[in-house]
Amino acid sequence: MSLYPHIDDLLELRHQAHTLGLASHHLVNTSFSGLYASVFRGTGLDFEEVREYREGDDIRNMEWNVTARTNVPHLKIFREERERSVVLCIDRGPHMSFGTRGTFKSIQAAKAAALLGWAASKLHDRVGGMLFGDNRLGMQYFRPTKDRRALWRLLHALTKEGTTQQPHIDCLSEALQRADRGTATGSLIFVIADMNREIQDLKQTLGRLCQHHTLVLVPVDDPADRELPDMGQVTFVGPDGNALEIDTRDHQARERYTQTWHMRRHTLIQLTNVLGIPLMPIATNEEIHLALSHGLAKHFGRR
Repeated sequence: MSLYPHIDDLLELRHQAHTLGLASHHLVNTSFSGLYASVFRGTGLDFEEVREYREGDDIRNMEWNVTARTNVPHLKIFREERERSVVLCIDRGPHMSFGTRGTFKSIQAAKAAALLGWAASKLHDRVGGMLFGDNRLGMQYFRPTKDRRALWRLLHALTKEGTTQQPHIDCLSEALQRADRGTATGSLIFVIADMNREIQDLKQTLGRLCQHHTLVLVPVDDPADRELPDMGQVTFVGPDGNALEIDTRDHQARERYTQTWHMRRHTLIQLTNVLGIPLMPIATNEEIHLALSHGLAKHFGRR
């Protein structure tokens, strides 16, 4: 099985972006694009920035998360809705070359990016993206365009073979900073990445991004991230190419492994709740169209 998607599969998701999504008590008989529009474009206004409250401001637009964090009243500033930039930031690190059920994280991430990209394009937004995590290729930035050229280039780049064996360098923070610098204020930024990591160090970077953009985190999970099955003595290959033998029969070790995952995910959920960032996890063993549709419907209900 290939670690990278076929371009035809990513192009085929254009049709899924327009087809029936799911029926729920929030939205009935709506397409994926309809869900996307309801969550991210349904207000008639675009988020522009967060600033300190000034006398005479409309208190209905108070940003309570930032206010609580800083102890200073802050306000969300909006402008009339128009076409905006949508930036798809996709993790291409060696940890994405992993999958025990369904598919690899790298393929699921590419499909998620394609589906979100086609939905944004249907709304006539400018769509672009950034690939990060591959030390040999470095960061690849595709400036958002309205004519789909950047989306096409991004999708083609996702099908190209990356570097599977390389030193592990966590460049998520650097990628987020690059996205902030290179993106127009009021953009919608999706970060599609392996979030099974220490996330607390990203709080300041994420908070700064949220002041200027709408940010959505899409963690890419595999069932084995959360629960390591008893498979006896197993040899794993690390990102540096070195082999590591693990005895998965050790019940206590497997329990600690599971606890670590839950602690990391709990920290991530707490952080995104404080910052008001939508969190839409997807898993390698899920059908991507339904997984993202459920995530969108969930956040539509919270608006």
